[in-house]
Amino acid sequence: MTPFTEPDFSLLRDALGPLRDREQVAERLLESSRKHSFDPDTELDWDSPFEDGAWFWPPELVSLYDTPLWRRMSEDQRIDLSRHEAASLASLGIWFEIILMQLLVRHIYDKSLTSHHVRYALTEIADECRHSMMFARLIRHGGTPAYPVPRRYHNLARVLKTVSTTPGSFAATLLGEEILDWMQRLTFPDERVQPLVRGVTRIHVVEEARHVRYAREELRRQMVTAPRWEREFTRLSCGEAARVFSVCFVSPGVYEAVGLDRREAVAQVRASGHRREVMRTGARRLTDFLDDIGVLRGPGRRLWKSSGLLA
Repeated sequence: MTPFTEPDFSLLRDALGPLRDREQVAERLLESSRKHSFDPDTELDWDSPFEDGAWFWPPELVSLYDTPLWRRMSEDQRIDLSRHEAASLASLGIWFEIILMQLLVRHIYDKSLTSHHVRYALTEIADECRHSMMFARLIRHGGTPAYPVPRRYHNLARVLKTVSTTPGSFAATLLGEEILDWMQRLTFPDERVQPLVRGVTRIHVVEEARHVRYAREELRRQMVTAPRWEREFTRLSCGEAARVFSVCFVSPGVYEAVGLDRREAVAQVRASGHRREVMRTGARRLTDFLDDIGVLRGPGRRLWKSSGLLA
């Protein structure tokens, strides 16, 4: 079978397993939202000072970890880099969540406004609003600048979210959520990390678990029911989104902020086997899923490989 040959729908359904009822999935997620949602403004202690000597991100997840440059850095400089990288990732999270909110609103525009599926989408949009405000408050509290993505990628995202297909929107949603979710699951139980950062990541992990379930179920459905051209375009746009995501994951500005040479730091991150393994491990659950449902095919798969997220 060539990369562009599509199986008939019955075979594809067999490969993906039974599609779950959309309304039942949304109803369960709404019930979970009622039981396990948080207000970051009251749930977290924003008044306590940061702890001396505590990290802002697990050191093994800091981009320069185990590079020659890392080994020359002092412990204080490493911790300071973790503070700036946490701000960079929070900035990236806000960017992705603003895009996601727009995609979700567009997804439900023509659907029944009283359905559980639409009600859950609105619930998720409310969650993402709180997450974006929480990340912004964390950046300000940490005393760092925000780290926006480069202007060319900011504008490219305007195009991608405007032309995105429905399955493409949910594939991009998973890309923005699952890799960061994997890192945050390592962060919130890590006692080396600042309590406030652990609290932020705990809230995000609990609520994002529902978002991932919603996106996975809908993407699985769309890869069965969408027309062929839409599935092909989704594969390509998802691959390009992966490439952009990997480039923007940590802003190079964080290295200058802690007194490092930007070019040297970027070169060492790119050459780091540890960093490649971190990113691929973080993406593995997602790429396995996308491969299973037929997203990682053709030119899109090559873009995923070029992003470094797919071995």
